[in-house]
Amino acid sequence: MSEVAYLPAGKRELTKVANRQAILDAAREVFGELGYETATVRDIIRRTGLAAGTFYNYYRSKDEVYLALSAEGARQFAPLLKAQRAQSADWSEFVRAAIGAYFLFLTDAHKTWLARRPPEEVVPHVHGETPEMAAVFNEVREAIVEEIAKGRAPAADPDYVAAACIAIARDVGERMLTRRPIDTEGATEFAVAMIQGGLQGLPQSKA
Repeated sequence: MSEVAYLPAGKRELTKVANRQAILDAAREVFGELGYETATVRDIIRRTGLAAGTFYNYYRSKDEVYLALSAEGARQFAPLLKAQRAQSADWSEFVRAAIGAYFLFLTDAHKTWLARRPPEEVVPHVHGETPEMAAVFNEVREAIVEEIAKGRAPAADPDYVAAACIAIARDVGERMLTRRPIDTEGATEFAVAMIQGGLQGLPQSKA
């Protein structure tokens, strides 16, 4: 049994939070130094100073750790996305503002990784969805539904549109990170054109 179980409830929860954060911080450093493919769970554990058993109380693999890092990023970006939506006058303005903010966020979030890894190394693709990622999806979907209701966006399937917008932003953003210098403005223009141009060719929903 983990030693955490012997601590008072309040202290135990604080220890869990501290351990989980220590693992994520260590993983971020290890992935930056060694690259995701080369890094191992053992490398992460060594960096934390925690016991191997403690690590496995929280995560079963480095994939789960990377997913948790992605969830942390989504949680941090969610309020920025909400703010862009509140400040935008219409759908087109929201798309441009949201994509631009996301690419700047990506660049800042990966600055340590970018400084250490070769330009051509691609950021690992995350498989799976966390509640934080779902919240970002829902924010985009709600914006689409709202704009459709106002007649300012094509009446297409909001689930598909939200998924497509996020996929374009994610994939273009990941490719953007492999380039030097990183061109957030060029990536934003390309992604926005893909989204807006694609919407114009969609069949209109009858719902």
